[in-house]
Amino acid sequence: MKSLLKYLSPFAPDLAGAVSVLFELDGLIVICDAGGCTGNICGFDEPRWFTQKSALFSAGLRDMDAILGRDRLLADKLIAAAQSSQRKFAVMIGSPVPAVIATDFTALKRMCQKKLDIPVMAIEACGTLDYEVGASAAYCELFKTFAQEKYPVKADAVGVLGVTPLDCSTLEAAGKITQMISGDLRCYGMNSTLADIVRASEVSKNLVVAPAALKCAQMLERKFGTPYEIAVPFLPENTLQAAINAAGKNVLIVHQVFAARALQQKLQAILPDSRISSGSFFNKYAQGDYKFASENDFAETVAEGNFDVIIADDAFRRIVEKSFHGQWIDFTHFAVSGKLLEEE
Repeated sequence: MKSLLKYLSPFAPDLAGAVSVLFELDGLIVICDAGGCTGNICGFDEPRWFTQKSALFSAGLRDMDAILGRDRLLADKLIAAAQSSQRKFAVMIGSPVPAVIATDFTALKRMCQKKLDIPVMAIEACGTLDYEVGASAAYCELFKTFAQEKYPVKADAVGVLGVTPLDCSTLEAAGKITQMISGDLRCYGMNSTLADIVRASEVSKNLVVAPAALKCAQMLERKFGTPYEIAVPFLPENTLQAAINAAGKNVLIVHQVFAARALQQKLQAILPDSRISSGSFFNKYAQGDYKFASENDFAETVAEGNFDVIIADDAFRRIVEKSFHGQWIDFTHFAVSGKLLEEE
């Protein structure tokens, strides 16, 4: 019962993270579910769905399909959809149903690839893990499939990994980063194309703005020798300005680890007399000062930490609204609340 949610809605799951990475890359994306998981992604976890087009489908699995493991039916559906569209790749993304019945995605991928002349990928999401897990798997599979050739390095070319609405909480993330960093900037998966993925070895370095992309950056360093650095080019201005007034206070910042750390370091430089800590509910690929495994963990940390200021998504406020009486500063995290910075 430790992970029981009494105040929060479930966070964006691993399959939503995978879709977020692939959404803009002109591929055929098939969620292997009965329809509910795809509906949640389109309705809640992928804000670009309302303004952009993407070939995102549900496999439409029914009870007997799952029980009998009718993999051939799923493969036939995917092959037919791919053959009737002009897409650059096809990808199958798992959900709770194939996870429970142990669907063999490797075999499914092989079956489809034999009849298609476009690359086929498979991401074994299970729908019960955090979005960072699915996004990490999607980044690695994407670059493993398409970034094959070693191109001459361009000194002014910079790759940016981890830019998705789930982490950056804005549809303008790629544009904001482009304004702040000069040169040939490539924000993989947002305002970019599959050609940028193919020529990933051209960049002189990769910037990693979210933990979900760290594993992929390390893979590209091993494969092409491309160095990477962790960087969060922009933070919400309203949050930053409100936080600057916390001089001399005990502060807790909660977000995805890289964003929380970036704000922590920025504030510590501005407010050297403040005690500033960071924490996250998402700590699989990087560590902050605190790791929250449940609502109770967060409540206990707040109760014991004697914090004057908490900087976190407003959704977390419900957990401690009866026990915390200090200042709360909103630090929007779309994967938690489904709220974009544009809504402020």
